Amino acid sequence: MGYKQFGYFCLMKWLKRIFDFYIDASIHVAFAIYALLQITFQTLNISYDYHLSFFIFFGSISCYNFIKYGVEAEKYILVANQYHKGIQFFSFIALSFALYHGYFLSFDVWAGVGGLLFLTGLYALPVLPKAKNLRSWGGLKIFVVALVWAGATVLLPVLSANQLITWDIGVETFQRFVVILILLIPFEIRDLAYDKVELRTLPQRYGVTNTKIFGGFATLVFFFGTFLMDDLSVEEVVLKGVLFLILGSMLYMTKRNQSKYFTSFWVEAIPIGWWGLMLVLPRCS
Repeated sequence: MGYKQFGYFCLMKWLKRIFDFYIDASIHVAFAIYALLQITFQTLNISYDYHLSFFIFFGSISCYNFIKYGVEAEKYILVANQYHKGIQFFSFIALSFALYHGYFLSFDVWAGVGGLLFLTGLYALPVLPKAKNLRSWGGLKIFVVALVWAGATVLLPVLSANQLITWDIGVETFQRFVVILILLIPFEIRDLAYDKVELRTLPQRYGVTNTKIFGGFATLVFFFGTFLMDDLSVEEVVLKGVLFLILGSMLYMTKRNQSKYFTSFWVEAIPIGWWGLMLVLPRCS
């Protein structure tokens, strides 16, 4: 191997390490949640909230890493793996930034955050008498996650802007909930090889094909739910129509033996692409 080839090999190796850390440390999923938040600001005509945006971004990193790498406090604090120690250290830095921005949030927003944290705690911590947590309570996992995401990315911005919960906001919250459910299906199918039987996830209970059919039906519910809005623009119909096609294509391509980055990068990038499309699409009335 020549000098240039060796240099190229080392560069690619380091780039892969950086990219893997970006995925494994939940930075990518935090950007997806941040994108959903920005979509809410624009869709509901809410002024951009700098502190709420970064509170949710950094808070998502620390929260997701806590759930992924050690829902038991002792396990998360006493980390042996050096790579996970780096993620742990990064998570504590993210948490400090989240707390800084959280200082500027209103009481109403913090009340909403408290409710979402309660749901997250039920999802991650062993608080139920016959189940370790909601993750292990037969198929309920994705519904709890979708509810938390919908609340964080739609209802918290509304609370921050001191707006009342109108019909259109309710429809947007429902659609956001459905979108997250659909996005979680590839993860459920991917994890078939690792999930314990007692988890009773949707693919375990109904099979991969039926779970994908459920997802396809959910995409129809999502798109046609758009027409329930009182204040509806052409832009909104086009955006959600494109998203409908993307979600359908994603479900079609989902299979048990997925590539390593299909869910962890491409599926989680869909909200980012949705926001990007919203930024470039001309506004219509």
